[in-house]
Amino acid sequence: MAIIDVAQYAHLNKTDLETLGDELDTIRRDIEESRGANDAAYIRRTIAFQRTLEIAARLLIAASHSKAGWFLGTAALAFAKSVENMEIAHNVGHGQWDWMNDPEIHSATWEWDMAGLSSQWRYSHNFRHHVYTNVLDKDDDIGFGVMRMTSDQLWEPRYLLQPLRNLLLAVGFEWGIALNGVRAAQERAKTAGEKSAQSRAVVRKIGRQVVKDYVAFPALSGRRWRRTLGANVTANVLRNLWAYVVIFCGHFPDGAEKFTAAVIEEEGRPEWYLRQMIGTANFDAGPLMAFSSGNLCYQIEHHLFPDLPSNRYAEIAVRVRALCDKFDIPYTTGTLLSQYLQTIRTIHRLALPNRHPATSKGMEGINERR
Repeated sequence: MAIIDVAQYAHLNKTDLETLGDELDTIRRDIEESRGANDAAYIRRTIAFQRTLEIAARLLIAASHSKAGWFLGTAALAFAKSVENMEIAHNVGHGQWDWMNDPEIHSATWEWDMAGLSSQWRYSHNFRHHVYTNVLDKDDDIGFGVMRMTSDQLWEPRYLLQPLRNLLLAVGFEWGIALNGVRAAQERAKTAGEKSAQSRAVVRKIGRQVVKDYVAFPALSGRRWRRTLGANVTANVLRNLWAYVVIFCGHFPDGAEKFTAAVIEEEGRPEWYLRQMIGTANFDAGPLMAFSSGNLCYQIEHHLFPDLPSNRYAEIAVRVRALCDKFDIPYTTGTLLSQYLQTIRTIHRLALPNRHPATSKGMEGINERR
């Protein structure tokens, strides 16, 4: 079943889809042609800010003798880690800054401050998730292998525990990403030796992260090592929780549709665009929250143009929303709280069996089944 065969989108004929695709291609071309010094300055400024903030936070944690200083330093460290993870590493890993030809800010060389390997994540995320967004059995990010996020997934008794699994995934989100990445890398490997090499590589990366945050920095604090260790653990958990909330609110609130594999059988570029638009969701954010989320408050725009600079998503969103109005396509957005509450409701409801047997459809109907 093609996406235009779904009743809610039957009004989009072939000409409409071609026009939609052409207009989105025009947006891409306009941004690509206008990239320049201002954009390059933005990412370099962001990296300098993040590194300065992290150093200041670690010094405050180590030097302060008050609880207030510890809390302030830990909060600053958590924010620095979030910026590195989302506005820098995630977006650099998408190739958003490869056009600068700067070897230090390139998708092939940047290694993020997370448990998993960037190289493994780039395959599981950039290819399996972004090419096959929300396609069941193609996109591993639907539930990250531990949760049921669409009624088209067969229910199993193990899903009764998914509210607890959701909590554990939120707290240890970096570990879930690491496991998802190495699993995808091993499935891609052609030999047992290659699979083993992928496992050893991620174990080495995990070892480096553990030593850095939980051995080296506490050791540098001498007698106050417990204070530094506690700050590092807390900052990592806070970063994990924030990344989890941002990602889940962009993919699982009401209106972010899921698809069966049949939808991609005859999918061209315009249909791919449409699937990204109706398979993702935004949340309302001001400049600070947008920056803190890696500009993934514009998840729709990110999925349409994952390799365009994140600092341009706000202007892209104005044009994308106008296209949605023009072609009568839903543009799903709302407050962060409302999007998250909808996501939690879905997680808890799908922990239980379907009230009615699921039928295989190309796409779940809007407000019919989540």
